[in-house]
Amino acid sequence: MRVLLAFDKFKDSLSAAEACRLASETLRSAQPDWILDSAPLTDGGDGFVSILTTAAGGSLVEIHVAGPYGEPRTAQLGLISWGRIPAAARERLALASLRDSDTVAIVEMAACSGLALVPPERRDPWRTTSYGTGQALAAAFANGARAILLGVGGSATHDLGLGALAALGLHGREVHGTELFPPVPAVWEHLVAFAGHVPAAFPPLRIACDVANPLLGPTGAAATFAPQKGLRPADLSRLESATARVAALLVAHCVQPPALATLPGAGAAGGIAFGLMAAARAQLVPGCALVHDWLDLDSRIAASDLGSPAKAVSTPPRSPAKARAHSRSPPPRPANAFSFSPVHSANSPPARCREASKSTPSPRRICRSPRPCAARQNSSSPRYNSTSRSFRHHRRRILSECARGRASTNS
Repeated sequence: MRVLLAFDKFKDSLSAAEACRLASETLRSAQPDWILDSAPLTDGGDGFVSILTTAAGGSLVEIHVAGPYGEPRTAQLGLISWGRIPAAARERLALASLRDSDTVAIVEMAACSGLALVPPERRDPWRTTSYGTGQALAAAFANGARAILLGVGGSATHDLGLGALAALGLHGREVHGTELFPPVPAVWEHLVAFAGHVPAAFPPLRIACDVANPLLGPTGAAATFAPQKGLRPADLSRLESATARVAALLVAHCVQPPALATLPGAGAAGGIAFGLMAAARAQLVPGCALVHDWLDLDSRIAASDLGSPAKAVSTPPRSPAKARAHSRSPPPRPANAFSFSPVHSANSPPARCREASKSTPSPRRICRSPRPCAARQNSSSPRYNSTSRSFRHHRRRILSECARGRASTNS
């Protein structure tokens, strides 16, 4: 029996790598003769650098950046030879001028300017900056990258990427010519012009993005994403107006069309996609599809007898735009698949697993709690681990399902 373990992160509970490791340990203890293929997943947020870099046999470089509030942070930069990236992923990146020996850098916004780095009570899109993400991009350039891939999931900011652009050489100015730093929305009322540019030699930049939101409007960055970053409902119209004014200043300075703000995905990560498209010639690529190709999931799924597409089953997209983006390229299912949520409250044990008939197009054995777990109801709850009572309870259920799964596959 060959089993593919392909988990995305379980928010506020487990990273993708931790989920794969725990599932692997559990399955190994129950079925030591099974062949386990671990494939941690990412959609451009947490784990983007480590997962893609490790999969392509690249190297991880530690860098020092500023966090969302300017605090010192340590992040990782991935460096990969272009020739080590699977052909299908290279085709999506559309970097025809690169040679196999050229270096591609992977940057993760979540590790530099991520929402998870800010305690819930301090989340405020008026004051958080993407400057650290720009420092990571600059570090990639300094390390000889001939192209850069940026994952923008899980951001804490709504600064149109002006913080990142400040680290790359483009600065906001007030009326007397003084630089505004950090150029966060709280000081935008003083911003009247921009000065400087991203260096002409800056390498091609691709942004892994799975949202289709424009920058402005009812489905724009402020209306859709700023509330989860701490925006109060009463401040939405003020932030929207400030965003529109600053966006107009930026495209005028960069000699770009105003229609850039209406492009699908321009509102990603607090508008950093818009800012980098305007000032750094960035292009968007579909994140989930890119990761699918990068990890060669088609062949790994085809080679597996059993799989665990956990997030695809248990975690729906947060926004209609993201749902549409996901629906364009649904991941194929292995012949038999199971999904589980790794944490449950003590008062809501997992529901009885339901095994689909093998005659259905996408058979799955699903084990999920009927109610949200305590960790999701309370954001201050500690991360669960393999020693928690609830996880041990669920671990026993997994073992039981594995045994039943083996029996069904042998029948």
